Amino acid sequence: MIIDIQNVSWERSDKQILRHIHWQVKGGEHWCLLGLNGSGKTTLLNMINGYIWPTEGKMSVLGNTFGEFDLRELRKMIGWVSTSLQQKLYRTETAIKIVLSGKFATIGLYDQTDKEDHVRAEELMKTLGCTALMYRTYDTLSQGERQRVLIARALMAMPKLLILDEPCTGLDVFAREQLLQMIAAVARGKDAPTIIYVTHHVEEILPCFTKTLLIKEGQVFAADDTSEVLTSELMSDFFSVPVEIERREGRNWLTLAGALWK
Repeated sequence: MIIDIQNVSWERSDKQILRHIHWQVKGGEHWCLLGLNGSGKTTLLNMINGYIWPTEGKMSVLGNTFGEFDLRELRKMIGWVSTSLQQKLYRTETAIKIVLSGKFATIGLYDQTDKEDHVRAEELMKTLGCTALMYRTYDTLSQGERQRVLIARALMAMPKLLILDEPCTGLDVFAREQLLQMIAAVARGKDAPTIIYVTHHVEEILPCFTKTLLIKEGQVFAADDTSEVLTSELMSDFFSVPVEIERREGRNWLTLAGALWK
């Protein structure tokens, strides 16, 4: 079991952010985590990464039960791409050094690397279409280029779990589609990690994400096969607004079926 969350809740300042979450992710599955802003997605991710602990309930990640394992070691087995990580990186660091730092899960490259590390970093950058960016500094990269570098960094340590937290934020439609194609290629790769893709845009859910978790107001609204979850009826209930889901070429597209207000 990659993720096993049993009746987990989390409170902050007497406010319950997550309520009685049940969720299991098995090896070989790729999940989409879908929810609006403020739904509890980020809190759940921070918990999976071991940065916060459940107020109640039990959880294990990659077979390691919280409370019985060094969470610092756990984080080395998880690749995480997020906006918050972007803000922590050194802007004058070269892209290749940022990718190499992923082996050690550090901000900045302080440890010794060898030839094999450099070969792997270069191969990852080639796979993600950013070979030409190797020796450019982070502050000269576009948002799309930065995301590709961060995904290469996340894959550097050969993680068993890869979490992509709204990776298309700030991208134009062309850069978004390029990045989604690269993510699909990663999912198809040999020995691919289990991927959790976090978004609030239905159209970003690629065919490789065969499972979808809907989270609303800190609770699990649905967790099932993507084909069962992404229906007009269920998504209308989820958004509390009439919507229509249209499937085209393996992707789902959402349109409003009525006015947001009267």
